[in-house]
Amino acid sequence: MKFQILHTTHYQYDSDVADSVNEIRLSPRTNGNQSCYQHSITTYPHAPLYAYEDYFGNRVHAFSVAEPHSQLTITARSIVVTNDRAVPKESILPYEQEREIMDSEPFLDRFAEYLAPTDYTQNTTDVQQIVQRFLNTSVESVSQLLATITTSIKQEYTYDPTATQVQTKIDEMIKIRRGVCQDFAHLMIALCRCIGIPARYISGYQYILDLSGGNADFEQASHAWIEAYIPEVGWTGFDPTNDVPVGWRYIILAYGRDYKDIVPVKGVYHGTPQQNLKVDVDVKKIS
Repeated sequence: MKFQILHTTHYQYDSDVADSVNEIRLSPRTNGNQSCYQHSITTYPHAPLYAYEDYFGNRVHAFSVAEPHSQLTITARSIVVTNDRAVPKESILPYEQEREIMDSEPFLDRFAEYLAPTDYTQNTTDVQQIVQRFLNTSVESVSQLLATITTSIKQEYTYDPTATQVQTKIDEMIKIRRGVCQDFAHLMIALCRCIGIPARYISGYQYILDLSGGNADFEQASHAWIEAYIPEVGWTGFDPTNDVPVGWRYIILAYGRDYKDIVPVKGVYHGTPQQNLKVDVDVKKIS
């Protein structure tokens, strides 16, 4: 499927700010399931962009605005084609053999950064208790275990955009049992890593306009899900927010250990702390 994506980030400041330095991770990746054919980023005030790849291979654009300004707008436009014939990946080995691979030293060395806890994916007592619940039942394969975890998070936690903030850690979310896609992704990553399954955080988009009935007033937004590594199979997507197969509707921007690694837009400036942020996302299927 071919998609046209328009992602606009607008900051309005209460008074002039200056010396704004920013990083952007809004460039769709090209991999085996998607190809980015066109991509452009513009800013207002206008600023030259410096592009590079970060440690995880994500495309990053950096820019600075020295002169005083009361607003900042970043507009990213992309054309992406996703593979509509891709099928979900499943384990090809029984769990006992997968466990042996995951416990091996070469495997642990290779995926060290995706197995270690982070500030957002801590291996807490709550996480360990949840993991034991899954491991106390019959486990046939890593893919079956991941599917069970995905379904459990979807069923046991309520999507509520007012319940958490971008800084919320999983222990707080577990207690209130409410959150957004970022929280659910962090929880699943923490569970995976506690079990010994490498997992990474994915930022991007999920095309759902047709599921909303084509309502022109339907508001789209960025999305977050995870990829977990199945031994002898590879990285595979799971969406604990929606519990649906990660296929042609999903467009990847970036991946990292957690949200902090791949914040879509972040920066610093001199001036008032009072600001208003507005993000608009428009994903259209064009063929």
